[in-house]
Amino acid sequence: MAILVTRPDERGKQLTDLLNQAGRVALHLPLFTFESGKELESLPGKLNRLKSGSYVFLVSKSAVDFSVKTLKEIGLHWREDLQYFTVGQRTAQHFSCQSERPIHYPIEQENSEALLALPQMQQLNGKQVLILRGNSGREYFIEQAEKRGATVEIVECYRREPIIYNSDEQSSIKRSGVDTLVVTSLEILHALIEFLPENEQDWLKNCKLVTVSSRIADVAKSQGWQTVILSPKADNQSLLKTLLS
Repeated sequence: MAILVTRPDERGKQLTDLLNQAGRVALHLPLFTFESGKELESLPGKLNRLKSGSYVFLVSKSAVDFSVKTLKEIGLHWREDLQYFTVGQRTAQHFSCQSERPIHYPIEQENSEALLALPQMQQLNGKQVLILRGNSGREYFIEQAEKRGATVEIVECYRREPIIYNSDEQSSIKRSGVDTLVVTSLEILHALIEFLPENEQDWLKNCKLVTVSSRIADVAKSQGWQTVILSPKADNQSLLKTLLS
């Protein structure tokens, strides 16, 4: 049986290749592409206006890629007097390589709750927090940071654009013997449900679903999935280990 990887861009292709190399049949079906966000041009000015010691939170590798590209194009460097955060180790490493700046991230879990448990997040009175993200995202971190006294600003660095497939491409998933789905965000989960017609929904929700957070797992179960498996982390190596086991 086959594994359907819905993770977009190169990360999804890499996971698919790793699975195929390990002897598992895997197909890559990204449901989004990423384009420049409508607020990206405002990023340099907003970074420059931050007070020394302010926090910058990059929600994903895509946020890193689009923001790094924008600053490089105008010759602006990431400020040394700001503190940088992300929720995942891979995104943190990616940012450090691109920016040559240290970055903080939670070790045990890759989610907003773990980020908010970091020592730096306990006293936020008067702190400026700039969040670099896509055109949608979870609001929990923003709400909690504001409750703790922070002033939060958001920059939409990228936007998700749906990929349109024809009906033959849709039905080919079932014909390919897919019985396991890899879903790495709520946006992808909702797009996957909308992707298939009503008469394919029972088949879809009988597939095993491998995901990266308990929040996504809970929504999947509420939508009708019976078998939901949680990867301990969101990076491809953790997903690969989960899928092979």
